[in-house]
Amino acid sequence: MHPDRTEPPDPPPSPPARGSGRLRNIVVTLVLGATMFAAGSVMLAPGQSTASLPSGDGRPAGSPARGSIEALQARVTRLPRDPGGWAALGMAYVQQARTTADPATYERAEKALRTSLTVQSADNTDAEIAMGALAAGRHDFPAALRWARRATTSSPHSSSAYGVLADAYTQLGRYDEADDAVQRMTDLRPDAASLARASYAFELKGDTARARALMRRSLAAAATPADSAFAHNVLATLDLQDAGPRAALAEARTGLRAVPGDSALLETRARAHLALGDPARARADYRGAIAVAPLPHHLLGLGELEQFLGHREQAEEQYALLRAQDRIRRAAGTPADTDAILFEADHGNARSAVTMAEQTLRTRPFVAVHDAYAWALHRAGRDAEALVQADKALAQGTRSALFRYHRAAIHHALGDPEAARRDLTEALREPGFHPLHADAARTLLQRIDTTP
Repeated sequence: MHPDRTEPPDPPPSPPARGSGRLRNIVVTLVLGATMFAAGSVMLAPGQSTASLPSGDGRPAGSPARGSIEALQARVTRLPRDPGGWAALGMAYVQQARTTADPATYERAEKALRTSLTVQSADNTDAEIAMGALAAGRHDFPAALRWARRATTSSPHSSSAYGVLADAYTQLGRYDEADDAVQRMTDLRPDAASLARASYAFELKGDTARARALMRRSLAAAATPADSAFAHNVLATLDLQDAGPRAALAEARTGLRAVPGDSALLETRARAHLALGDPARARADYRGAIAVAPLPHHLLGLGELEQFLGHREQAEEQYALLRAQDRIRRAAGTPADTDAILFEADHGNARSAVTMAEQTLRTRPFVAVHDAYAWALHRAGRDAEALVQADKALAQGTRSALFRYHRAAIHHALGDPEAARRDLTEALREPGFHPLHADAARTLLQRIDTTP
């Protein structure tokens, strides 16, 4: 799942959002109607195409796997006026870009999708869905919303279109509308993809019990090993949020048996190892994840672990890669992700981190961006403004140890040790939540407790 699928502590309950009551009905419906899950359901966890693939009884030995980029390239070469083939190829590129962090692959995706829309400009739902996923991958969520609305208009019964709509609304901080889109998606098709989004809706509100129940059902509905790996990874992350690192480790190992080398599961297993006091295994898993996909959150996780272990040179290797990736991002004019903002705040220039966060927040007022902005403001010495943003980050009830630690540090800087103690106590319910900040949280709490 995306790094913004956040972590623990149990904040005070907040009033339910308008859409959350409807989402609760999903849980009841699923208990009564588990047999509704389609055996052949498709996981559309931000971004898989629903475009049909060529039919046939088989393929020659040694030919590209059906649905692979090579096979889809061969298809559009053979059928250049096939809008579905171009849409499927574009979505395949979007998926590849999300795992390789290669901006050039997004450019290839856009070229394929624009070709599909040129061949068929109206009612081309597959291309519209894929354009929404492409915009989301580039963190252009207003554009993702526009494409998602176009897709739901051209195909009002497409659950996948509502999935992209839900993703856009979520990242734009429009959580009630996201809940409505998830409800509609689930009403249309209660499959692995819709159940995963329903799970995330509850996770954002801090209801990890319902989030876990829905993700278990998403796992039961999984149609491919990749779908299963995604579900196992989310379940392991929820275990970490609920201070269950051993359960998280077991869940991650189960997922890796299904999909060996899955980078997200390797990263989550690294976090479980770290929480259990085994940094050597954590380090090995982070390196494995980076070998598969050098994504920013993998690089940052390993870099901060190396720093925690006193391996400054190895940490700097990861930080150098992060800086190189950020130069590419800046050249492309793409808004910064939260990892880049937090990295700049902790290991670069805090004022630059503030500027980055402000730019991102304009088009992505999501809880994780509010948190990153809060931390950047704190590091820049602007704590009164930081507290406003930290409160926004936690306003939905999201259980995140890191968010809680950030707000605790801000409260302490503002001279409110009692508020800081409350947040630190919640953060440390997940004792290994961060290689560097977990120790800082323990030190700060001890200082507060021993100050007369």
